Amino acid sequence: MNLDLRKIVAKPPSNQRETSFRLKDISLDIQSGEHLAIIGPSGSGKTTLLQVIAAALKPISGELNLNGTNPWDLSVSQLQELRSKLFYAPQIPPLPPRQRVVTTLSSSRLTGMTLATSLLNLIYPQHTKDAMSALDLFDLQEKIWKRVDHLSGGERQRVGLARVLMSSAELWLVDEPLSALDPKRSKQAISTLITEANKRGATLIVTLHQIEVATGKFPRVIGLKDGSLEFDLAAELVTKNILHELYADHEDELNSFSTSQVNIVENLEIPKTSNICRPQ
Repeated sequence: MNLDLRKIVAKPPSNQRETSFRLKDISLDIQSGEHLAIIGPSGSGKTTLLQVIAAALKPISGELNLNGTNPWDLSVSQLQELRSKLFYAPQIPPLPPRQRVVTTLSSSRLTGMTLATSLLNLIYPQHTKDAMSALDLFDLQEKIWKRVDHLSGGERQRVGLARVLMSSAELWLVDEPLSALDPKRSKQAISTLITEANKRGATLIVTLHQIEVATGKFPRVIGLKDGSLEFDLAAELVTKNILHELYADHEDELNSFSTSQVNIVENLEIPKTSNICRPQ
């Protein structure tokens, strides 16, 4: 799915009465099948940007186009159809605690079910084989018949990621997928998302606090700070200097990882040419 954002200004619903904006004049051009990571200090607007792209939050001003269509110009039914082509996975997966894992995974396909089938799915899950395959990629196949409230926090997060794989979406929007995972599971999770997105030609946008993962696993990295686009660069052009500037007021977040693990180029200035992906 192609994305085109032009001068987006937005704030989350909880901040509607405030005069400050969470996103300020954001412009991005993202091609179908592209993979990119969004980084930045806490409160920089990463989650708000995903919600805008997911057509879950209407911008105050600016324009969003998904495959050339502004979702906010569509009728309710047309907007629902467009949303069925994308999948937004929040940091805390919305998993009903008393529901079985297989049922919550099958619900990822509700947009393609009739009302009768969706109700039947609550009693007899309709996509057990596919659910098992998705869980297997996260080493969770033995949890398929467990209730969600019997899972650990890390297991719930991986089930949330398995829901992404269960969908038929063209656009995957994943918010902080590694926050509850240990290093081994983090590596497995991000590799699985990237591999499966590649197989399906899906556009993959992930927000991350793990900078070494963003620069080491994604070809394009976007930096947000105070709601503004600080940089839009190929991963190999993200330098220590750029990172220190991005996290200037949040050194604790920058120091929480080892910069020796980051795939960076020392003391390289931000170029003024096509190496920057920011639209003009």
